Amino acid sequence: MTEDPRNASTDGVSQVPPAPDVIDITSDALAAAPAQPSVSPREPSDGSAEPPARTPERPLGTPEPLGGTAEPHPASAADPDEPAPPLRKIIEAILLVVDQPVPDVDLAQVVEAPRATVLETLEALAAAYEQDDRGFELRQVAGGWRLYTAPDCAPYIERFVLEGQQARLTQAALETLAVIAYRQPVGRQSVAAIRGVNVDGVVRTLLTRGLIAEAGEEGPSGAHLYVTTPYFLERLGLRSLDELPNLAPLLPVNLDDLADHA
Repeated sequence: MTEDPRNASTDGVSQVPPAPDVIDITSDALAAAPAQPSVSPREPSDGSAEPPARTPERPLGTPEPLGGTAEPHPASAADPDEPAPPLRKIIEAILLVVDQPVPDVDLAQVVEAPRATVLETLEALAAAYEQDDRGFELRQVAGGWRLYTAPDCAPYIERFVLEGQQARLTQAALETLAVIAYRQPVGRQSVAAIRGVNVDGVVRTLLTRGLIAEAGEEGPSGAHLYVTTPYFLERLGLRSLDELPNLAPLLPVNLDDLADHA
């Protein structure tokens, strides 16, 4: 048999070839191994292009803006999570409930918008109402803004108030009329002090319906005094004020003190 020359030694004794190096994979060896340098995602080691920046996460429940660049709508004053109505709509709603001209600076504070923007919106509303020939118009009077009925509709409004409207008086109107009937002649401020609320609108209604009338002025203040009319007696079926029920003792005696604290 021929001897493998790879196993032959110089002295003729066969030798086993040396085993390859054994790799130590124990935990101690891993712990002792030098740490590999970390590569930043913005500075790749292979020279490739920088990856795009990560988009910030949006809170759950927040709708994605259309177009991706739209400015967020201002939050509602009542509910911060709800968008506020348009400025034009808010101003119109306020003008419907005011009982006297409201300055544009007050509107700007309420809607939290620049005064110039509010003034521009008011002027645009006034122009739009005039152009559309509406039954009301927006006027700037006495340093403020207020809605008024159109002048050419006055005859029809008067007919509706005096003839076409057969509704009964409201509780506020009845209370105001009772105070005037028992305390006449009496000023508007004294009536307001007794009722504890503003009575300007109610007094105008009673004047329009002919139930009360002006009767001179009150002392140095120059405030108008009011009395009931013959039409008032006619509507109640009375011949004179002496037939009114005896309710005067239930009303305050010193109205001047009440008026001072109103």
